Amino acid sequence: MNNEEYVREVHDKGFRFDRRRLLGLLGGAGALAVAGGGALLGGGTEAVAAACAAEVESETAGPFPADGSNGPDVRVLNGIVRSDIRSSFGASTTVAPGVPLQVKLTVSNLSCAPIAGAAVYAWHCDRAGRYSLYSSGVTNENYLRGIQVADSSGTVTFTSIYPACYTGRWPHIHFEVYASLADATSGAGPIRKTSQIALPETVSKTVYASATGYSQSVTTMSRITLSSDMVFGDDLAAREMATVTGSVSAGYMASLAVTVDPTKTSSGGGRLSA
Repeated sequence: MNNEEYVREVHDKGFRFDRRRLLGLLGGAGALAVAGGGALLGGGTEAVAAACAAEVESETAGPFPADGSNGPDVRVLNGIVRSDIRSSFGASTTVAPGVPLQVKLTVSNLSCAPIAGAAVYAWHCDRAGRYSLYSSGVTNENYLRGIQVADSSGTVTFTSIYPACYTGRWPHIHFEVYASLADATSGAGPIRKTSQIALPETVSKTVYASATGYSQSVTTMSRITLSSDMVFGDDLAAREMATVTGSVSAGYMASLAVTVDPTKTSSGGGRLSA
């Protein structure tokens, strides 16, 4: 079964996950996006604090997480803890080609305090829409996957490439949050949050129309909207839309601040349990 068929049959076939907070804070603008590693509270107003306290939605990990829930578990391998995730590690050193993208996530708790020492596992498809370890042609690769530990400001940064837009999905990046590096790399968890990062339409269309290797994404992007996306459609990625700056020639930076409840665990594709 190819990637598109798998998505239709497993990933995007009626998946809906509970939304635990109504939109309304900041007009539905969502979690505060932190560009260039700026301060998490950005001025300390009540409105900003409220936005911070709005927990990011829990989403499906999809059929290609490589976290042991569906086939391989890349988290337990030597080499997975890294900031530059463009290359495979271990038996292969293949580098995934594409427009450079830095991904910066700032993780805080419900009191808006940064969660220093939290670990984030991030993964996404390549410029052809393929997921390493799963998709035809890249089952022997493990690129575009990595784990980072949050610094004192709760921030992790990954160096990657701009992902494709494949059939049935808006351009996105998956991530899981763990309380510690030991939890992230043990293979046992627990996962504190499973969610996704949405990438803006204008930037995505610019990349796909201008950069080598993304031609198929021009067509697939024209057939999807945020409202029709199975993951972001119910609230238009209100707390999951990254702020992206840069250019095709210089590369891009995608920044997003996410709030998680460190007392909860995430399982079953993002559903929360106490």
